[in-house]
Amino acid sequence: MMSKGMCNKSRAGAAIIYVLIPLPFTTLFQDKRESKLACCFNLAFVLCRYGTLAAYGQSKLANILHAGELARRFKEEGVNITANSLHPGSILTNLLRNRGIIYAIERTLGKLLLKNIQQGAATQCYLALHPDAKGVSGKYWCDSNLYEPSDKAKDAELGKKLWDYTLDLVA
Repeated sequence: MMSKGMCNKSRAGAAIIYVLIPLPFTTLFQDKRESKLACCFNLAFVLCRYGTLAAYGQSKLANILHAGELARRFKEEGVNITANSLHPGSILTNLLRNRGIIYAIERTLGKLLLKNIQQGAATQCYLALHPDAKGVSGKYWCDSNLYEPSDKAKDAELGKKLWDYTLDLVA
């Protein structure tokens, strides 16, 4: 939890960046038993059926909503810190190294279709260092450009509900 006093002691001009990791291939090949009915809450706070893709999507939506709510709170408190979210793109990494043939396919096709690690880090570096990004807060970025997220990701009331719900969970 961040108090007003903590914010005032923060370094002026700092930035908080939420990185939205692209869907890894491993999610597509996970055991189907995970789709059984489970007690979980989506961001509308109703019981739902658990699925890995839906859970992944909700986690990314939560990152965008949280960055927006944090940016709003910083602004409201007069704190000179920016909070943004971003999508780095699909990046060729070694995350699938233990997946056999899938890893071999990813390494072969990935060289043609995916970003390398330096390209994947470009938007984070841009937001942290580029003068054009200075002071921009509560936005969603992709490929070092502002990007328009979904209507749900721009829902300030949903962001506040998520913030309050999270505080209740950790308090």
